[in-house]
Amino acid sequence: MTYTVSRWKLDALIPSADMADVEGAIKTFVRRVKKIEGWRKKLKASITVKDFSALLKDYEAMQADGMKLYSFAALRFNADTQDQQALALMGQVEQLIAESQNRTLFFSLWWKALDDKNAARLMKQSGDLRYWLESMRLFKPHTLSEAEEKVINIKNVNGPGAIQTLYEMITNKLTYTLEVNGEKKSLTRDSLMVHARSSDPAMREAAYRELYRVYGEHGPLLAQVYASLMRDWRSENVTLRKFKTPIAARNLINDIPNPVVETLLKVIAANAGVFQRYFKLKAKWLGLPSGKLRRYDIYAPLAGSEKEYDYDAAVRMVLDTFTEFSPRVGELAKKVFDDGHVDSEVRPGKRTGAFCWSALPMVSPWVLLNYNGKANDVATTAHEMGHAIHALLAADHSPLTFQSSLPMAETASVFSEILLTEKLLAQETDVAVKRDLLAGAIDDAYATVGRQGFFAMWEKEAHELVKQGKTADEIAARYLETLHVQFGDAVEIADEFKWEWVSIPHFYGTPFYVYAYSFGQLLVLSLYQMFKREGESFKPKYLKILSYGGSEAPARILKEAGINIASAKFWQGGFDVISGMIDELERM
Repeated sequence: MTYTVSRWKLDALIPSADMADVEGAIKTFVRRVKKIEGWRKKLKASITVKDFSALLKDYEAMQADGMKLYSFAALRFNADTQDQQALALMGQVEQLIAESQNRTLFFSLWWKALDDKNAARLMKQSGDLRYWLESMRLFKPHTLSEAEEKVINIKNVNGPGAIQTLYEMITNKLTYTLEVNGEKKSLTRDSLMVHARSSDPAMREAAYRELYRVYGEHGPLLAQVYASLMRDWRSENVTLRKFKTPIAARNLINDIPNPVVETLLKVIAANAGVFQRYFKLKAKWLGLPSGKLRRYDIYAPLAGSEKEYDYDAAVRMVLDTFTEFSPRVGELAKKVFDDGHVDSEVRPGKRTGAFCWSALPMVSPWVLLNYNGKANDVATTAHEMGHAIHALLAADHSPLTFQSSLPMAETASVFSEILLTEKLLAQETDVAVKRDLLAGAIDDAYATVGRQGFFAMWEKEAHELVKQGKTADEIAARYLETLHVQFGDAVEIADEFKWEWVSIPHFYGTPFYVYAYSFGQLLVLSLYQMFKREGESFKPKYLKILSYGGSEAPARILKEAGINIASAKFWQGGFDVISGMIDELERM
């Protein structure tokens, strides 16, 4: 079999995009919702375990059918954000989901209000759903009345949900002009950013200048979109739900204690010098005329020309990497490709970047790539397939518990990238290329730990700036100042980078998501060190961590593996590994 760049198939969710099939799925879901509504009168503190188990089975079935429908609409939209039919279906489904949440809201409200004794009685017999039920009760102090919760559900679809969709439509439609080999080309963002990793300093600068020229032109508009979303987030979570801070809401969703997140971010801030040291060395290795690294050069390759990878070769390399670690993992990754659940084509209108979408247990996740043939694209393929095998390893769990929390979700993806880099280094005979691969791994460590950690710190400040009524230009100026703090005297920052913050989709769609990347990378560095020490005996422990999915609290899962996430020393250990990688690069 030859792997070719292609689009994904969605027939595992709904047979086709024909209205008859879509309407059939909608009717099935509506019947599930109606069945849940029938339980309302039976919800009493004295409900029997038998009846409660039957209710949970009905609830699982409803959620599974709802996820099928929503996933179909969302994946179709992401494949082409300019498709009017896909957009209309997305809006219709989002409205339907919101209405169903309102119709079944009584269950979660009853469960949160139930006395501790009866809740413990029912959870004891709930099997795989114990943690799901337990974590739901954590939100009791932040839950409003049924009428208020219903208003918020509707508001989220027609307010922030609609605004986020507009952001995606605006930004995914943007085009960029760049002169390549004497010819002016119109590029998507993903195609443009290939040149940000060019071996030519002028090309790197031109790519970034064009990126932020375009975003700068739309800066005031996108800043207003951002401000509207952040005001909504604060109004709901701080004003109404009484979370102490905007980030506290995300922390509870992740089930990561606030002090743990603060410790993580403090350690990242304290270790800015680790990456600054690397950037100073990189400037020397690149032989830049100024003798100093520019922000344009952060991801510059050390080799004179970047090696390209055919898509078929890249896929096989990733699959071989997984198989060598664990044949079972290799089989699961291969299944995603064999099922036609990968969209790797670069085309206008398609969502930029990459993601893995896990819809249901026992069904291969869908992976979106924008494959351009560079080493970074191979790493991205390994990363997203890591997400996919994480979901498939947790397939024995319920549709309500198989998906891990955001911080744990990066474990398999980042670990897979490290395994791939190790394989590439072992296979490569050219010292210059090996040096470039190791530098690329450190670049990725910066992008995942340093950059994302400082993004999270920025989000905390940005929410306050929006609250204070600062203008787009004032917020942009402050963002530029934070970049100077992050990079110190190691990197020159051009003025156009003040618009970088309006170009980060996670800020709009999932506030405070970004620290999950830092959490995941530093966690994986620790796990990888365990792998190097323990060898084969480590693998069952690692696969067990992944197999939990979202059926247990992150702190409990990791405690079982001997990891204390509340310890600053633990997080510092990840930076010690990164420092060691820089030392190794110096010796090459």
